[in-house]
Amino acid sequence: MSNQKLINFLNQELSNFNIMYVKLHRYHWFIQGRHFFGLHQLFEDLYNEMAEDLDAVAERVLAIGGKPLATMKKYLDETTLMEAQADDKEDEVMERLHEDYNKMIEEIKSEGIKLAEEKNDQPTVDLLNELQGRFEKHVWMLRAYLAYE
Repeated sequence: MSNQKLINFLNQELSNFNIMYVKLHRYHWFIQGRHFFGLHQLFEDLYNEMAEDLDAVAERVLAIGGKPLATMKKYLDETTLMEAQADDKEDEVMERLHEDYNKMIEEIKSEGIKLAEEKNDQPTVDLLNELQGRFEKHVWMLRAYLAYE
């Protein structure tokens, strides 16, 4: 299939988004401490956003002739992120999210956009650019949060 490398990349990111979706739920449920109320809401906002993103990526895979991954085993096999660890503390949670969003940005920039451009697939380029921009804003905000801790 001529789009296979791009489909593989999108499925890798779909795997990352599903791992992030579960991770953000975990953080939402288990966060404790003086920043509970703000972080509890932040994590809910982020997992709701991630749900929309993973759906958009899966639908893009279908639109370009591929099949989106759709099992936890496949997501775990294909992800480039780590699952959340037991007993994450607030600073660890925020640092991990900072790292995860940076990793997804780097993958989009270094691989995804290039693959989409090679296929002259402007809708996928647009989707990836939109994701990259939003994730960069999250990284900026996480970096600002971590600077005060």
